[in-house]
Amino acid sequence: MTPQAVREWVREARRIVVLTGAGMSAESGVPTFRDAQSGLWANFRPEELATEQAFRAHPSMVWEWYALRREMIAKVAPNAGHLAIAAFQQRHPGRLAVVTQNVDGLHQRAGSPGVLALHGNIADDRWLDAPRACCDAQAPEAGTPPRCATCGNLRRPAVVWFGEMLPAAELEAAGEAAARCELMLVVGTSGLVYPAAGLARSTRGRVVIVNPGATDLDDAADALLAGTAAALLPLLLDEERNP
Repeated sequence: MTPQAVREWVREARRIVVLTGAGMSAESGVPTFRDAQSGLWANFRPEELATEQAFRAHPSMVWEWYALRREMIAKVAPNAGHLAIAAFQQRHPGRLAVVTQNVDGLHQRAGSPGVLALHGNIADDRWLDAPRACCDAQAPEAGTPPRCATCGNLRRPAVVWFGEMLPAAELEAAGEAAARCELMLVVGTSGLVYPAAGLARSTRGRVVIVNPGATDLDDAADALLAGTAAALLPLLLDEERNP
């Protein structure tokens, strides 16, 4: 299958889902989960820090580790693939939905509306425990991490930690989008992480894998395009480009 043939599928599809994974972000230079394992954190595995148990036991240390990751991500920018998706959405409102496993917020920064971020967004915070009235009545007290000045409830990164459920609303919306779509582009993901990978197996639409190498979802694909998101997505989604 050629990119030109997939371009025709894009033109024909009334509903499209783009499911993105870590490979999409890697092209922008987003550091991997383990790139922040230096200095103070060199003796820890990410799986030991990205849990509720670790945060409750060592809130300052985990908060500072996430502060480093936020700082690293803030230095990168959306790549040509992110921008091609956002531009297509602006030209065709409501026709393409973005579902991402990435927490870097690059789709949002590129201008994509309504991104379904299944693993949250590292730039955002939320309360660790269910907020009381006092938590929302005043700004959090500065600290590492910030906390409610009245009850002591802590702010935490708004990402999905190991052992936590994916956000129900986003997961439900992603499932509905996958069920309705006529075409799904699966970009930069190994296809090993569920339930996100299950979206590609549950859709009745055509499935196109865009990835430099083999993935665990290749057997579910109608087309395999070997290449990067930054190289292929502008070709697939920009109608003004010559095929």
